[in-house]
Amino acid sequence: MAALLLDCDTGIDDAVTLLYLASLVRAGEAELVGVGTVHGNIDPHTAALNSLRVLELAGLHDVPVAVGAARPMAQDVHYALDWHGTDGLGDTGLPDPAGSPVDEAAAARIVRLARSRPGELTLLATGPLTNLGTALLLDPELPALVREVVIMGGAFDHPGNVTTHAEANIWHDPEAADLVFAADWPMVLVPLDATHPTAVGDAWLDRLAAHDSETARFAAKILDFYVAAYTPTLKRRGAVIHDALAAMLAVDPGVGEYVERPVRVELRGELTRGTTVWDARSLPAEDDRRPVKVAVGCDAAVFHERLLASILSL
Repeated sequence: MAALLLDCDTGIDDAVTLLYLASLVRAGEAELVGVGTVHGNIDPHTAALNSLRVLELAGLHDVPVAVGAARPMAQDVHYALDWHGTDGLGDTGLPDPAGSPVDEAAAARIVRLARSRPGELTLLATGPLTNLGTALLLDPELPALVREVVIMGGAFDHPGNVTTHAEANIWHDPEAADLVFAADWPMVLVPLDATHPTAVGDAWLDRLAAHDSETARFAAKILDFYVAAYTPTLKRRGAVIHDALAAMLAVDPGVGEYVERPVRVELRGELTRGTTVWDARSLPAEDDRRPVKVAVGCDAAVFHERLLASILSL
């Protein structure tokens, strides 16, 4: 059973991912050790409140949520309000959660939990990587203490979604991302190449809307905002729930298809800052970084069915 420590920026796709993870926890198929939040879709304090709201809705009242980095390491902070709303959950204006974030900072909590459970934890990162980069600076031995790192981020043979080349999670803090990719730990990267082909559409959204549970109504409501933002890009009604694919591959890697290559982040390019770069040539690898297991595809039908079933089970 996977023991997951989630690091996220809880906007709409993170919220749906939390519902998916909650269903696994309630079924005894995963352990959610905790949640840390970071700037990205929204500020980390709001993201923490959103995380608590979703966890409480799903019946998980004992998962601690820690607030993390409020800004990137070396650039200004930006939020994705057009995609997630001013509250991060599609401007739904939900009441405050019953619980509160813990006092411990998210990066410090990563280090403490990894040291208390060496070799057990999978770090699942679905937001910018500032907390993971900071944790590496706090404890250089961290890579030896973590079972695996699974990251939603990057784009290779796919256009970026925040600039022509860069994916949002990496672009929000390129310096932190490059620190994380340079670390010597087992890593799975789930880029836009894998997530975009899994976009949900009319049939999936209609099946969700037809279910009358509180959880399904919540998911349908927040996805309405997300779908409205995504439809011009997809040129059809739908949305890409990126983070949920990373979560699914963290617990069942067999759903994905992968290649292994070292990954770097462009830090200086005027037009390409934040771009993930790999060497796709058929030459012997000259990069001394540990290869990253990069998802390049998945079984989209399995993803759709499992994600919907998880939401409807709560």
